[in-house]
Amino acid sequence: MIKDITLGYDQQTKELYEMQKASYLIEAKLINYYEIPPLVETFEQLVKCGEKFMAYLEDEKLLGAISYTVENQELTICRMIVHPHHFRKGIAGTLLLAVEEKAISNKSIKVSTGKDNTPAKNLYIKHNFTLLQDIEVAPGLYISLFGKNLLG
Repeated sequence: MIKDITLGYDQQTKELYEMQKASYLIEAKLINYYEIPPLVETFEQLVKCGEKFMAYLEDEKLLGAISYTVENQELTICRMIVHPHHFRKGIAGTLLLAVEEKAISNKSIKVSTGKDNTPAKNLYIKHNFTLLQDIEVAPGLYISLFGKNLLG
């Protein structure tokens, strides 16, 4: 089940925070960069980030989440979080489809990931995102920016 959630000083947000650390540690290892913002942010910063969140729940247990912002005609996916024990079960794809429904009135979706994060890049390509460019964001660290235009 996918549902919108509001972050706060509660148990679910604490679980999300811990899951985010575990999930982004995997990406950090893939791209050999350990200063990824979601990996180094504090609990307080997460609670106050201002992003909208959707959670993937199974039997009331949090297994994944996606966050996004909307500005003008563009929805930007900020975080894709899946508990490492639940990788490769379709959770990220389900979350992508759910966020697309939120973007129907918008014209485009953007998302980025580490250039060397092949599993994430494959996920976005599978869901019809187009690689727009690779950007060097720190010396020797590149991210891949993907976009998808929606009909309507």
